[in-house]
Amino acid sequence: MKRFFKHIAIILCILLVSLMGTYVGLAIYYHNAFAYGTWINGVYCTGRSIEEVNRELVRDFSYGGLTVYDKDGNSYTISAEEIGYQFDFAKALEIYQKQSNSWMWIDSLFHGDSTQLTPVVSYDRAALQRIVQKIPFLAAEREKSDAEHRVEIIKTKEGYQLVNERLDVLRTEAAENSITAAIEESRTELDLKENGCYADLELTAQMQDTLQMWEKVEQFQQSGIVYQMGDEQIPVDASVVCDWIELREDGSFATDDNGDIKLREGAVEEFVDALADEYDTVGASRQFHATRGETVTVEGGTYGNKIDRDAEVEYLSAAFLSGRKEIHEPVYVQKAWTQGKDDIGDTYVEVDMGEQMMYYYVDGVQQVKTPIVTGNTSRRMGTPSGVNYVYLKQKNRVLRGPGYASPVDFWMPVKGNIGIHDASWRGKYGGTIYKTNGSHGCINTPRDAMVQLYETVEVGTPVVMFY
Repeated sequence: MKRFFKHIAIILCILLVSLMGTYVGLAIYYHNAFAYGTWINGVYCTGRSIEEVNRELVRDFSYGGLTVYDKDGNSYTISAEEIGYQFDFAKALEIYQKQSNSWMWIDSLFHGDSTQLTPVVSYDRAALQRIVQKIPFLAAEREKSDAEHRVEIIKTKEGYQLVNERLDVLRTEAAENSITAAIEESRTELDLKENGCYADLELTAQMQDTLQMWEKVEQFQQSGIVYQMGDEQIPVDASVVCDWIELREDGSFATDDNGDIKLREGAVEEFVDALADEYDTVGASRQFHATRGETVTVEGGTYGNKIDRDAEVEYLSAAFLSGRKEIHEPVYVQKAWTQGKDDIGDTYVEVDMGEQMMYYYVDGVQQVKTPIVTGNTSRRMGTPSGVNYVYLKQKNRVLRGPGYASPVDFWMPVKGNIGIHDASWRGKYGGTIYKTNGSHGCINTPRDAMVQLYETVEVGTPVVMFY
């Protein structure tokens, strides 16, 4: 029995010595090679030497250069060739291997090891410096001293704006250091903003005063009033109210006793006058697409919109100074069916005196088409052109004038004593009758058409009259 245990002990000793020998042998083996389960940059390195791994890493690695971006998205690319870029992984591999404990190779059987190494880089520093000097956004900043970074208020077509060049200023030295570090790390992109290459510059006392004034100017320009002119909206925004600020003789902003920006006298009146001049349409010249297929120019007439200028000056002065934010339709002395520059709309009476035809449209659809007889041109009684409107409707009216009294069943005056009416004394309409046997200026209309017009045309309907 003793001999049995003795044999077992001998066998165990032999096994233990063998295992120890194997363990020591593998530790010595991995001392000059990478341990089991080692992956570097995606390359399997177990049992391989530094030279072998380096060759494969160099073969698989490529570097085209570095693209540098400024905060505005401008870019500049430095190619690897122009700076003589070279690389090698040998030193990095050597350092990595020395950090590994070959006696702990058994641990790698269960965990393995995967890592990323960057190559040791060499390049022509003088060439890189020359290229960096040429990068446009760096060169532009290098030529400008810190004192030249202004803080001022300027006037543009959008209103007064603040120019503050002391914010986010590119620091050229920091940028150059970041570019060098990125090249040495073989990075392909570098965002100077994200790498902390921008900083704010200190403000002088005068610059601080400018910023304080800007706060007042900005508040003055924050108008929220919008004029509704038909389908068009006219904002009273900074581009408008910038001209309302009173300036001193030296061009600086005038302020009141509280230090607030002053409203220039007469500024609101000027704006209202300009608005009315543009959108008042009474007596204006209009382009009208006639039924006969051409666009005609129609001037004058009584129809249209006319803004109440005094009421609007009063409104706008109070609304602006109190800081209201609202959409506002102006008060009108005279108001057409439609507001805005195109105020005729789709419902109107068209009197084509050249063709001696009259049409009535409702929402763009023709409802009436009839020949007519207008004023006698040979006797200088031609019906005047213009855009007018039906301002009254009457039945059984006697039309009177020098030497005549004409009873009519339907009467729709459009301008003074000129109107649309039936004419029982006429048997024919249209053609050239008006030239020698026309009316005293009214629009003579066949009775059937006149009945339809009288029943459907509303007071206020525009009447477009032209030759």
